[in-house]
Amino acid sequence: MTTSVADVVADGLARAGTARVFAVAAEPRVSVLLDAVRRRGLEVVEARGETAACLMAAVTGTLVGAPGAAVIAGGRGLARAVEGAAYAFLDRSPLVIVTNGADAQRSDHRASLAAITKATLDVGADSAAHWIAHACRLAMKEPWGPVHLDVAADIAGAASLPIATVCRPDPLPSPDAASLDSAARLLAAATRPLVVVGLQLRSEADATWLRAFAEALPAPVLVTRKAKGALPDPHPLVMGTFGEGGGEAALLEGADLVVAIGLDPVEVRPRGWPATTPVLHLAAAAPQASPHYQVTVTVVGDIGLLLEELAPRLRERQLADWDVARLHALKQELASPPAAGSASLAAYRVVEVTRQLSPAGTVAVFDVGEHLGAALRAWPAVAPGECLVSGHLATDGFALPAAMAAQLARRDQRVVCFTEPRALRAAVGELDTLAALGLPVLVVVFRGAAAPSLLTLARGAGVAGFTAGSTEEFRTAFARALEGGAPTLIEATLSTG
Repeated sequence: MTTSVADVVADGLARAGTARVFAVAAEPRVSVLLDAVRRRGLEVVEARGETAACLMAAVTGTLVGAPGAAVIAGGRGLARAVEGAAYAFLDRSPLVIVTNGADAQRSDHRASLAAITKATLDVGADSAAHWIAHACRLAMKEPWGPVHLDVAADIAGAASLPIATVCRPDPLPSPDAASLDSAARLLAAATRPLVVVGLQLRSEADATWLRAFAEALPAPVLVTRKAKGALPDPHPLVMGTFGEGGGEAALLEGADLVVAIGLDPVEVRPRGWPATTPVLHLAAAAPQASPHYQVTVTVVGDIGLLLEELAPRLRERQLADWDVARLHALKQELASPPAAGSASLAAYRVVEVTRQLSPAGTVAVFDVGEHLGAALRAWPAVAPGECLVSGHLATDGFALPAAMAAQLARRDQRVVCFTEPRALRAAVGELDTLAALGLPVLVVVFRGAAAPSLLTLARGAGVAGFTAGSTEEFRTAFARALEGGAPTLIEATLSTG
């Protein structure tokens, strides 16, 4: 049987660890590519829109630690995929976007992708094995990100020679001993170190070393949105979410050293901490240049190994001198519910009830919106990947596609999606996808009393719908939906009373 270019591309994805490929339903222009994907034994998941397909692929890539893959037709489809690619770029998700040539060659489309991808690669009949391997390795090279791979329609079915290529990234280098010594000296001189954990800390193994490191100092810990759960939120050293405001300012101003573990500069807002505070950067990649993130010492390598290698260098170090009572008070302040009488308090209570009723290991996915800060506080995560949220404000309609991707990747866990009407409308067509896939995702919509209901749209798509006007009504509706095990949308009408 002749091996085609499309077969070589599908094989490269499979050898890189990609388990499923996302595409747009009823798009015949990419059928040659998708047929090859199916022949290779990969699952094809059909979304209703290009943005959702790219979001689902990007989130899948992050969760499974392999390149997410989306197959997108050119023209308007490629233009609509830009937002999904931008998410992967800003949130550091490994993604390979495969297009079918034609309009993908247009200079305006290429220019729009060039700013938000690591590269655009053109596949030829004699170079398919090389370029798919390069695309997968580049997407997984730290910092992770999207790569555009163009396979022209007249090339996809052409004969190609399969070549044994390495499609996984090279192991990270061993940490430099001199850099580790410099890091140890910086830690030895600090009396009030503060640990800030970022998106590169993804694995359970790294999380184990993080806990040992923080407790050995001991030092308070802030986690970014993307790192929530890296150290269990109930742990006494975890103060809250970095960048959400509130009492964290007192920690940042009181620290004489910021120990940034797995932190990416995209996670640091302007004036994240005083400019004079030294920063120790421990991560899988050297930080990219940023005016908001100036580093004193950098150590690059596998994060768990970095922390392991630092441990013997810190044996004689004096314990940190934080005011324990003050730290406890700050933790309580950062975890406290919003003020009484606010809609954000109502959202907090909804998430709190959801957490109480959900089984252990449930994954919560959040859209960025008015109530995000309150909602995140009400969902204590205890492991990496238990809380998914976009790190940036511009990703509209993130939560529903992300929740479906999480449910596909973690079939034995429950997934709850928290969203708001504006965000859900941006991805409302994906309610059809949710129903078609039959995934038991529970969608919770924070709805103001004056906002139009979305129940009719949900039911029209084949998703069960309930409404709740009080905490007790929500408790009853959620428990019923949880037991039912079918895709369900619950509108929680928020009252400030």
